[in-house]
Amino acid sequence: MFRDWTRFEKVWLLLFTIINIYLFYAFQDSLLGLISSLSGMLCVVLVAKGKIANYYFGIVQTATYAYISYSYSLYGEAMLNGLFYLPVQFIGLYMWSKNRTQQSVKGEDVSVKRLTKRGWVYLIIIAAVGIVLYAELLHYIGGQAVRLDSAAVVLSIIAQILMLKRYAEQWALWIAVNVLSISLWVVTLLTQGGNDFNMIVMWSAFLVNSIYGYYNWTKLSKAQEAYNL
Repeated sequence: MFRDWTRFEKVWLLLFTIINIYLFYAFQDSLLGLISSLSGMLCVVLVAKGKIANYYFGIVQTATYAYISYSYSLYGEAMLNGLFYLPVQFIGLYMWSKNRTQQSVKGEDVSVKRLTKRGWVYLIIIAAVGIVLYAELLHYIGGQAVRLDSAAVVLSIIAQILMLKRYAEQWALWIAVNVLSISLWVVTLLTQGGNDFNMIVMWSAFLVNSIYGYYNWTKLSKAQEAYNL
C-alpha cells in the first residue's frame, strides 16, 4: 500500500495519527471522532495522490462526521456530509474509474485537468451568492456559527464538484475550506464544550495535505501534458 508513497506522505500520516491517538487517550475523545479523523486523513492523502481508493475511506469519514456535526448543531456540516458527500463518494468511484490515466506518472490513477480564467470568474460569483443564501437558511433553522458554517459548506460543495471532474484547482478551495473548518470547530468547542479535539487535528491535517495536494496535482498535470506532447 505504501510502496509509491513519498517520505512527506508517510511522515504526515504518521505524525497526525499519533496526535489523534494521544488525544483519544489523554482527553477521552470520542471513539467515533477518532475513526472519523483517521479515515478522513487516509482519504485526503489518497486524493492528493490521485488514487481511486480514497473513496472507500471517504464513505466512512463522511458518515461518521455527519453524525458528529449534527450532535453539535452544526447543521450545515451535517447536511453537507450526510446528504451530499456520502452519496458523492459512490459517484466519485464511478467517475474516476471511467477516467483512469493511460500512463504511469508518479503512480496516480486518474488524469488531471486545469480550470480556465473564465471558469474562475464563474466559480467566485457562484460561491459568493451561495454563501450569502445558505447562511440565511442556516440562521433560519437555528444553526450555530452560520457564516463560517455556510462558507465552509458552499466552498466544500464546489471543491467536491471540481474533485469529481478532476481539476487541480480544487485544492485552492480545499485550503480555504480547511482554514474555515478549523475556525468553526475551535469556536464550537470553546462555546459549547465537548471533547472532540480530534476534529481540529483532522482539519489541521487536511490543511497541510491540501497544500501538498495543490503542489502534487499541479506537478501531475504538467507531467501528463509533457507525456501527451
